[in-house]
Amino acid sequence: MRVEFYAAVGLIKTFTALPRGIGLTLGRFFSEVAFLLSRRLRGVAEKNLSLALPDLTESQRRKITKGVFLNLGRLLAEFAQFPKLNRKNIEQVVVYDGFENFAESVRRGKGTLFLTAHFGSWELSPFAHAVYGHPLKFVVRPIDNPYIDRVINSFRTLSGNQIIEKKEALREIVKTLRKNEAVGILIDQNVTLESGVFVPFFNTLACTTTSIATIALRTGATVLPGVLIWDDKLRKHRLHFEPPVVLIETGDLQVDIEANTRLFNQVLEGLVRKYPDQWLWVHRRWKTRPAGEIGVYRTQDPRLKGPRLEGPRKVAGGGRS
Repeated sequence: MRVEFYAAVGLIKTFTALPRGIGLTLGRFFSEVAFLLSRRLRGVAEKNLSLALPDLTESQRRKITKGVFLNLGRLLAEFAQFPKLNRKNIEQVVVYDGFENFAESVRRGKGTLFLTAHFGSWELSPFAHAVYGHPLKFVVRPIDNPYIDRVINSFRTLSGNQIIEKKEALREIVKTLRKNEAVGILIDQNVTLESGVFVPFFNTLACTTTSIATIALRTGATVLPGVLIWDDKLRKHRLHFEPPVVLIETGDLQVDIEANTRLFNQVLEGLVRKYPDQWLWVHRRWKTRPAGEIGVYRTQDPRLKGPRLEGPRKVAGGGRS
């Protein structure tokens, strides 16, 4: 663990010491090398793209997959620059796009739940928002190496943000929202059967966290979609806020939780369709399957028995924004 720690710290310190432009260039170089060497991750992205966007050509899928790796290289470079960012220079890196939607949520006074994802340089999104004067709290899964976890979290909180420990997340989130503050929750990763419901994502059932829907319905908090988008023309990131999601409320909590989780996936899917190379396609999003369905992803693990390649059933009319 300590070897990994020293390697990670050395890499981050190297990028921190570099001017941002050189860091971005070096990050691009690393990402291109990683793209060539990471056969397994490329395979996951190819599988996901063939499942979600089957009409794409092979060259289009490859271009999107390469864009994912470029985003990861950019994320590394930007993350290392966090100690240098302040209110005087943040506009050189991140500009707002749709800030009025966040302002409306604050005016409403019920707290803000950011519906967000591993999109663009996602670590920079809450950091920049806090530098602009709007700190928030967010729930993160601890990194397996505790030494690296401490370093990463120390960078994440430099601009005034706070991390919510997962074991006491619900209580802390509700307390934060009651003070009309904001909480960010990532909804785009696969979860276990115990933690989510199956709702469409790109016309295929995906086990999705119900946390945002449950909390929003119980607290009345505003659900505000927000992602960080790299704008190649501006050579900057746009911190993009969509209009608040109008929740479905029938009075049946369990029905409403599933309906709104479905709705949130549709919102996210719309953003991914618009900027397909900026979402994390290398994650096994459709790993958890309904009972009786065959797995999506090939595995070399001999402990996992049975066929693993056949795709899951499609969902009629679901998932498209």
